[in-house]
Amino acid sequence: MNASLDERYFERLYSKNDDPWNFATDAYERGKYRETIALLGGPYRRGLEIGCSIGILTEMLAAQFEQLLAVDINARAITQAKANCAGRPNVRFERMTVPRDFPPGPFDAVVLSEVGYYWSDADLALAMDRIAENASGGTLELVHFRPKVDDYVRDGDAVHEAFLSDGRFERTLEYRAERYRIDVLLVR
Repeated sequence: MNASLDERYFERLYSKNDDPWNFATDAYERGKYRETIALLGGPYRRGLEIGCSIGILTEMLAAQFEQLLAVDINARAITQAKANCAGRPNVRFERMTVPRDFPPGPFDAVVLSEVGYYWSDADLALAMDRIAENASGGTLELVHFRPKVDDYVRDGDAVHEAFLSDGRFERTLEYRAERYRIDVLLVR
């Protein structure tokens, strides 16, 4: 049985590098973020970003929401995200371990970017349940790196296919690049 990557995994990453995936500087990340925003659409009243990391995407998402709750498992990342989004009063941050912890909805839109492949099968199923319960009638945007990474439980395509095989989620838009994919889903 596979296990979710836990907070110790992320603590090791952030203790070595404030931006372990180069979100703030990488041209690939910037391009992916532009596509993410374009496909998400909006505006939305109340949103949730699961796995905000240091808040680079969060800062861009903020313009699409009246209120945006951004959560992450790592305290260092949350501290940086708050600093990176200091000019965005509509964004609130919380440290939590999703899906074990999950903020109460309803949410008009949920952004799950670069997180689903860290979860065990049981946690992925729980996340799907929690999103379905708290965003019914809303939008779910999935964004994941496609190639398999040895540390991760699964690849990004497997995350998306899990959601797409669940009748509670219906794809409305899709975008596939060589290294990442985006699916926008209606939560029934």
